[in-house]
Amino acid sequence: MTIPYFHILAANDLGGLSSAWDFLHKGGIFMIPLGLTSVAGMMAILYKFLSLSGGRVVPKSLAREVTQFQERIATDRVAPILKEFEKGESALARLAAVVIKHRGKPRGEITHAVESAAREETMQLHAGIAVLDTVITIAPLLGLLGTASGLVLIFQGLGDNSDHLAIARGIAEALTTTIFGLAIAVPCVVAHGYFVRRIELLTARLESLLGDLAAVCEKATPNV
Repeated sequence: MTIPYFHILAANDLGGLSSAWDFLHKGGIFMIPLGLTSVAGMMAILYKFLSLSGGRVVPKSLAREVTQFQERIATDRVAPILKEFEKGESALARLAAVVIKHRGKPRGEITHAVESAAREETMQLHAGIAVLDTVITIAPLLGLLGTASGLVLIFQGLGDNSDHLAIARGIAEALTTTIFGLAIAVPCVVAHGYFVRRIELLTARLESLLGDLAAVCEKATPNV
């Protein structure tokens, strides 16, 4: 009698879930805070991927309009782009609106106003990074704490008639928390490095675009 293929898949899935549960169960009570830490790390990574998308910080279409702002003034076609600035749907739009608000003023005043507004935007760009920093620090420490706790229990039971095979298995189980803690920390370290670099690139792009816009608005005509 042939066993249906989907039955085999279901059995494999159940076996995989059982193995995963056994692995987590071996870690003891310290797997609970480690599990919460892993959830916090995943949520922070997901949040940063969404918040640092190009459309939320420096949309390509709006960046192109900013670079062509001088031409828009010359052809009297600035109304649409000014409306985009007013909507404030991205960091570039909100900061560009600050530049437009101070148009016609000396370059220093415009720059100071933009820098003040940019501090809040920078805080938004870095939101969630502190969570990753905390996860990167805490996850391995929790793993080591769980391992140390397990080893203490094992060594307390040592004696002349100890089962060395059982001790070896106990040590292997005690190391489960360290493995899990490192498994949480490593992806967070990689994500942290990527996000920091991404923020640096976006910040540099914003500075370049806003600098050009400020130079135009410094000598902009009153009807802009």
